[in-house]
Formats: sequence, C-alpha cells, structure tokens
Amino acid sequence: MADPDPHAPYHEAAVPVLQEEASWVHKAADRFEHADARELLAWALERFHPRMAISAAGGVDGMALLDMAWRINPEVRVFTLDTGRLPPETYTLFEEIRERYGIDVEFEVPDAATVSQMMTAEGPNLMYRSTELRLRCCEVRKVEPLKRKLATLDAWVAGLRREQWASRRNIAKVELDRDHGGIVKLNPLADWTLDRVWDYVRSNEVPYHELFDAGYTSIGCLPCTRPVQPGEPERAGRWWWETDVAKECGIHCSVQLLGSKSDSEKEDEEALR
Repeated sequence: MADPDPHAPYHEAAVPVLQEEASWVHKAADRFEHADARELLAWALERFHPRMAISAAGGVDGMALLDMAWRINPEVRVFTLDTGRLPPETYTLFEEIRERYGIDVEFEVPDAATVSQMMTAEGPNLMYRSTELRLRCCEVRKVEPLKRKLATLDAWVAGLRREQWASRRNIAKVELDRDHGGIVKLNPLADWTLDRVWDYVRSNEVPYHELFDAGYTSIGCLPCTRPVQPGEPERAGRWWWETDVAKECGIHCSVQLLGSKSDSEKEDEEALR
C-alpha cells in the first residue's frame, strides 16, 4: 500500500475544538512562554513536521524564523500568500531563499475569477475608497488563500510580536487558531523586540527584504505599504490612509490568547445586539 500523503491533514479543517485539546495547548503555551524561540521551533518541528509550515511574507521576523527552523530541520516547509500586488523586491527575496536555503517556498494565490469579479465591480485600487473595500480586497487576496492553505496543515508558524500593534499585545506563543479549524498556531517571537530580531538577522547574515533599506518597517502589498517617518509605529506604513483602525488584514487579528472568540463568533454576537 502506498505511503500516506505527508501533506495531508491529520483532521478535517473544521473539526470542533475539544476541551482536552485546548488543555494541552494551554500547557504548551505556559511551558514555552519564557523559552527561547529555537526551543519552541525544535519542539514544533518534532511534533508537527511535515504538516507544519512557516508563513513568510518578506518581513524580517519571518526570515529570522525561517533561518532558525532551517538550522534545526533543513526540510522545513515555508509558504507565502502571493496576492498579485506584491512589490518586485519580494520576489527577489524568495529567489534568495531558494538559493541560500534550498527551500521551495509554497506560493498560495487568490482565486482568479473572484479577483476578476472584484476588480470589475470596484476597480483595481478599491482599497483607497473605504476600509470596508480594503478589507474586501484583503479577504479575496489573502484571507481566503490562507484558509485553503491552513486546511492542509496541523500547525503554522507566524512572525507576530507583541510590540508590533495593540491587536497583537496579548498573543500567546502557542495558540489554537479557532478561525482555521482549531489547528495550532505558533508565535515563537512573541516576546522579542524589533531590535532583537535585527540583531539575529545581522549576526547570522540572514537575507532580508531590500525595502527595509529604503525606510520600510513592514512589508505588504505594493499599493498598501509605504516607508515610515521617524517616530512612527512599526506598522504605520500599512494602509496609512486609514485612521483609528487596526493595522490588520484579517489573517491574524482574531487569533489572540487561547480561548478568544473567532471572527464568526463575534459576528454572531453583533447580530444579536
């Protein structure tokens, strides 16, 4: 009999999160809260590989995680969301990853028909007209492709840090991602500072995105990202025309401390008000 597909999920994407499952994740979060990022990655690779992947979008945090994980297991999987609106420097970085680490980054792309319908109805730069339209663009180009990808995994790794933005202040290092079928989400750099990330990147000669040398502090889609001004927050260059809103696209913002409500649960609560 043929070996099972190593990329197939252990479970379906939308299985209920049982209390005993939540309990062990709580314990893992406590165990690794003060642990080094490499210790958490080593545990996760041992437990979940090959059904775990690192999410990399060009940010310095993702590159640090990629380098750490590769040193533990060169077969580590990495994926990215190719929205169709990325700056050319992002593709240059992924070529460097291929050459330096021998990793074939897995590209996830949005549904072409849905993108076409959205652009025909709202235009190519709909994101500038309202937050609702910007979120619609993010939903089509990022959120839905991510959902499809995570439906094939049992765990994923993100470069989130608590100091990045208010919506990320309470993230745990090990979480249940309740918006994606209750798979495990790992945030090994949750307690790192930006300076610490850059120290790691420079001391280990990790490749990084060219736009960081041009005043950018966060990397996203080309129309939605600009360099920051001195004194601005790290994510101020994302959707800079929006004020008093979370600097999020929807792929991370509802995943906070274990046990927080998912987007669907929040929508249900709003409907009852």
